[in-house]
Amino acid sequence: MKLLIINPGSTSTKVSLFEDENLVFEESIFHDAPELLKYPHVNDQVPMRKKLILHMLTDHNIDPSEIDAYVGRGGSAYTQPSGVTFIDKRLYDDTVAGVGGSEHPAKLGVMIAYELCNEFGGRMYTLNPTNVDELCDLARLTGIAGVYRNAQSHVLNQKAVAQAHARLSGTEYELQNYIVCHIDGGITVSAHNHGRMIDGNVGAGGDGAYTPTRIGSVPVLALLDFIDSHSVEQVRTMCSRSGGFVSFFGTSDADTVHSMAESGDARAKLVWDTMIYQICKQIGAMAAVLEGSVDGILLTGGFMRFNDIIQGIEKRCSWIAPISVYPGEMEQEALAYAVLDVLRGNTAAKTYTGKPVWKGFGL
Repeated sequence: MKLLIINPGSTSTKVSLFEDENLVFEESIFHDAPELLKYPHVNDQVPMRKKLILHMLTDHNIDPSEIDAYVGRGGSAYTQPSGVTFIDKRLYDDTVAGVGGSEHPAKLGVMIAYELCNEFGGRMYTLNPTNVDELCDLARLTGIAGVYRNAQSHVLNQKAVAQAHARLSGTEYELQNYIVCHIDGGITVSAHNHGRMIDGNVGAGGDGAYTPTRIGSVPVLALLDFIDSHSVEQVRTMCSRSGGFVSFFGTSDADTVHSMAESGDARAKLVWDTMIYQICKQIGAMAAVLEGSVDGILLTGGFMRFNDIIQGIEKRCSWIAPISVYPGEMEQEALAYAVLDVLRGNTAAKTYTGKPVWKGFGL
């Protein structure tokens, strides 16, 4: 069976073709923030990214009509449980509308898979979208009645890495407590308690460490002062598309910023080192969530190519628990293998309900 894996991110489009468990090809195209900011809304990127994917298939002499399943990374619909989910019109429509309140580019995976499947045939699925909700109740409340923290993280990669680490350690994910850090164009740090992601920063929502494109946590009064001379829409865009490195340097290219820092640019070094510092603060917070019972700190994502990030986290956080590094990410394989299990009848896919997993406290 041929599976096309579609993984749009905040700074890249990654595509893989699997024939059963065998990888036929994999390509990743980097998108600098100024390029993507030409599109007023995330949804507007669909034609561009879809065209790139079709060109990849042509370059590899793959006929789209021969693909058995299109598997897209997802998000932005109502919150969902973890696992494989059928992509149907209800999920597609809610993803397009962003009813879950987040506009992460991962949503494009579901949208593009739906369009390609309807055009060329086959089946379509998603796995562990960014809006999987396993939060504990204490992680939800804010100091404003009726305003809650939402579940929004790199669920796909974090769970794949945590499950792989558990297997390599001779145990099960559901028996362990991990702090998992996805560090790349987006940065999320989550507490995994016996197989559930019970807390973590809302990276695309202005929470946690800043990133190449995101503002991270900003004191509310300072943000309100900023809004006095900027529009709300500008600030909303900065939360996930034009903050962080883009705000400081006009680019989301981490290699460029890192080179600047290494060459002695004092501003670039301060910005880079502060990002690492803020990641460490998030790890410490998640250690408190797990009451100090942490079996491992797992570092993953594209930024694991920068040794100074790993060393900075080890310096500040190795006292909490052993640190393990998984460079890159395991998202493509996770998407392919989980859907193969469904296609072979080993597991069942879920159907999107069109209702959030958590419906409020009624407070």
